[in-house]
This record gives sequence, C-alpha cells and structure tokens, in this order.
Amino acid sequence: MSDLILEPNIPDLDGFYADLLACHAGLSDDDSAALNARLILILANHIGDRAVLRAALMAAKGDDA
Repeated sequence: MSDLILEPNIPDLDGFYADLLACHAGLSDDDSAALNARLILILANHIGDRAVLRAALMAAKGDDA
C-alpha cells in the first residue's frame, strides 16, 4: 500500500469544510455531484501518483486490500 495519509492533515480543517460547503451552496443535486467529480479529477491530477490514488479509492470504498 502507498503512503496515503488518512489522519487529519489540513490546517484549519473546519475552514476548508466551510469553503467546500460554500462552493455547493445553491447548487442542484446534479450540479453538486458534477462539482464533486470535477474536484476529484483536479485533486487526482495534482496528486499524480497512481498508487496513492488507488489507495485512496480503496479507502473511500472501505476495502482493506
């Protein structure tokens, strides 16, 4: 498994969450889902490491291996 960080690692985590919610304010469910998809692809591109991305997918899905 890669070096995926699962512990809180964002300074001002509450502030980031507030920013995330603000981005979704006023969006329909479909527009909100599209925003999430774009955000995932942007962040995945920034990470760029397939092993880390694969580990993140497994962690999000709840798979141990």
